[in-house]
Amino acid sequence: MAKKKILFECQHCGFSTQKWMGKCTNCNAWDSFIELNEHQQEVVKKTKITAATPSKAISINKIKESEVYRYSSLDKELDGVLGGGIVPGSLTLIGGSPGVGKSTLLLKVASNISSCNKNVLYVTGEESAGQIKLRANRLHANNDSLYLLSEIRLEQILVELEHRSYEFIIIDSIQTVYSENITSAPGSVTQVRQITFELMRIAKDKNIAIFIIGHITKEGSIAGPRVLEHMVDTVLYFEGDSSQELRILRGFKNRFGATSEIGVFEMRAEGLVSATNISSRFFNRNSEQAGSALTVVMEGSRPIILEVQALVSESHTPNSKRQATGFDNNRLNMLLALLERKLEIPLSGYDVFINITGGIKITETAADLAVLAAILSSFRDRAISKETIFIGEVSLVGDVREVYALDVRLKEATMQNISKVLLAKKPLEKTPMKTFIVDEVTKLLEWY
Repeated sequence: MAKKKILFECQHCGFSTQKWMGKCTNCNAWDSFIELNEHQQEVVKKTKITAATPSKAISINKIKESEVYRYSSLDKELDGVLGGGIVPGSLTLIGGSPGVGKSTLLLKVASNISSCNKNVLYVTGEESAGQIKLRANRLHANNDSLYLLSEIRLEQILVELEHRSYEFIIIDSIQTVYSENITSAPGSVTQVRQITFELMRIAKDKNIAIFIIGHITKEGSIAGPRVLEHMVDTVLYFEGDSSQELRILRGFKNRFGATSEIGVFEMRAEGLVSATNISSRFFNRNSEQAGSALTVVMEGSRPIILEVQALVSESHTPNSKRQATGFDNNRLNMLLALLERKLEIPLSGYDVFINITGGIKITETAADLAVLAAILSSFRDRAISKETIFIGEVSLVGDVREVYALDVRLKEATMQNISKVLLAKKPLEKTPMKTFIVDEVTKLLEWY
């Protein structure tokens, strides 16, 4: 009699092993392994085996370039993040925290597309059709070509696709849909993997654009196996607090375009709409207070002026706190160590907090100089003029280095009536702003 094979699978990342482990070696999750039955093991094997059709290598010069056709979602910001519009046959994953506006945005997009005489299917597994109808009334999203399906069984969704042809499908959400052929619970790694494979096959075979909504974990990543993000064509994340009116949609993967663009939306009574005139929405120029400095960051091709806020207070605990919101905490620790070494400022006995206003997370180093200026301003209790911006990357040796797209940043600052700028190198183009060259961190004290 053949020995029964035992297989355990991590419910966080999909890693499989023949032995149970308390901690996953792939994603470091604790107590996440469950034993798979024989049917589930067969499903895992099928999804991991690729088609063994024979093929021959072809010279790249003989391959014809395929043209990518797009159609507009009638939402300017979403089209910009997608690289120009929706691609038929694409599979897009959109994630975000609860209440950030994922379902609201996609329902509005579904209404826009259905208004162009295209059949759109909205599959909901978390809400009833009546609840979606209430939201559609508020968003004015009622169209005859927009169909609602309250279903969580994959087989019934496939039956609906055979009954009527659709050009755009929304799955809300991927964690609630399950297949009756798999015995594991909805949202498990096996279910999510198999359903995503099936949706990808439908999108490619029938040339249908499919958007799927995914839940996120407490760490901010999409719940389920990591292979989910590898399988889809586009991955979008919503950033921002549900209590704020501005929301940011950022692209992390796009097989049909660049991933550097962001979309800025505003939550109103009629739903999420493309934000207008956002140039002055991320900083306040009404009052000058200590611990505030302005900088210009590039989000794709769009320059945005941000306010960096810092609070330096005397610590009453043995271990001083260092906390950053919207800024890399490790880089903050590096900048604080640089201040202590180069400027001899005793920050080891102080708590330091950094906040980037507007809910934007800074991923570039051009804001280093502004962070240092805000910290020094709070430490010395001296306000910085709102007519001044700081642009520069700070290195470990204390040098302030230039950043890319400097002329674009300065042009945006000029449009916002900024009169002074501190940077590492003079711009190539003439600017009406008064410039101060700061090539070393120690020269920040001279400016103060």
